[in-house]
Amino acid sequence: MNRLLLALAAFVALGILSWTTLSDPRIRAATLAVLVMFALKTWLRRNEVMHPDVIDPEDERQQ
Repeated sequence: MNRLLLALAAFVALGILSWTTLSDPRIRAATLAVLVMFALKTWLRRNEVMHPDVIDPEDERQQ
């Protein structure tokens, strides 16, 4: 859980830095969108990393 919080804090810090340093609103919005996507992917993947032995029922249906 510590690494997750550290990663999310890093995304927040990068978001703050990009907000304060980028002047073009389109580039700022695109940068923040990319950071949000990475943060969401990090947050959603935490369960797979913490419990790699659990089999997802959807994966079984696809095979």
